[in-house]
Amino acid sequence: MNVACLATATLALALGAKAAVAADMPLKAPPAPVYQWSGCYVGLNAGGGTSGTNFGATVDPGTYLAAGDAATVAGSGGGGKNADGLLGGGQLGCNLQTGFLVVGAEADFDSFRSNPQFNNSTNTLANGNTFAIGQSLTTNYLATVRPRIGIGADRNLAYLTGGAAFTSISYSESYLDANSPPGAGSVSASRSLVGWTAGAGWEYAFADHWTVKAEYLFASFPTTSATGLITGPGGTSNTLHGSTDLVIQLVRAGVNFKF
Repeated sequence: MNVACLATATLALALGAKAAVAADMPLKAPPAPVYQWSGCYVGLNAGGGTSGTNFGATVDPGTYLAAGDAATVAGSGGGGKNADGLLGGGQLGCNLQTGFLVVGAEADFDSFRSNPQFNNSTNTLANGNTFAIGQSLTTNYLATVRPRIGIGADRNLAYLTGGAAFTSISYSESYLDANSPPGAGSVSASRSLVGWTAGAGWEYAFADHWTVKAEYLFASFPTTSATGLITGPGGTSNTLHGSTDLVIQLVRAGVNFKF
């Protein structure tokens, strides 16, 4: 065998050995595709919230309470109060992802019942008789419609959100004194309110079609006012005004199914 043939045979053996070793090596798995947030979803949520209000009271001059007593009652009838409540409900929405940017919109409806109350029975009229004046606000639900904008980092999404908020309330104010015969009065109103909301949240896709989220929202609503009468003996009366505003802060968690 000449030198050229020997070289050729050696090269062939070497190449064959390399090919065999390469064939025995495990193939490297391709990287997992980056999660895409585009699509629509529906889900459930639960959490807790705090409603806060500033109650206000005004008593007009009239024929039952003297001007000084009217001012005393009005000054005793208002103050700030908070109340906690549980909430739960559902949401639906859609997202569109472009690069890292995720934009979308979400609507939700939660049962939310809270009842801030203000009561004052420590003051007296000019004649020394006591009186009690109180106010109460009850919320029934909270709903929002909000655009969302966030940054998607694979299966994590951090977002800001803000939009319109909706609720309904029941409001009441009452007055009763210890005169003989006593004077009494009340004010009540039920309203559906439209306000605004803003907040932030985080969402995580733990499966291709399932995500979990945590969210904080702040909602503010306009003032509700109502008018009634404090009446006394002989048809005497004073006009009684009451007012309440409303803010709600909530923290909730949810789960979504993306389809």
